[in-house]
Amino acid sequence: MERVRFFRYQDKDILFVDLAGCAPADVESIVRSLPDVVTAQPLASVRLLADFTGAAFNDETLRVMKESAIFDKPYTKKTAWIGADDFPHISRKSISDFSRRDFPIFHDRLEALEWLTKD
Repeated sequence: MERVRFFRYQDKDILFVDLAGCAPADVESIVRSLPDVVTAQPLASVRLLADFTGAAFNDETLRVMKESAIFDKPYTKKTAWIGADDFPHISRKSISDFSRRDFPIFHDRLEALEWLTKD
């Protein structure tokens, strides 16, 4: 899937999830594909960058995001969100509380990548 792919940044693999401009059904489909990609990686190794710019959500997409966040948790080292300024805070908090994970929002891709690769 073109919207879910790995790339290298500062000698680290980054899993890029491109949700930019997606309708709720597309967001749901992309997020449902994540466990297959993430669980093929070693535990606590995935650095995930999600771009939510202009994406649309509904109750079902939020439910799927919660489930994916729980399922992927053991495989994920860090997650950064960009383009999520319009993502409802209550929804982000709900996903975070449900999965017991943090989803920091960054204002641009470079800032997010620097944070993801720092450690």
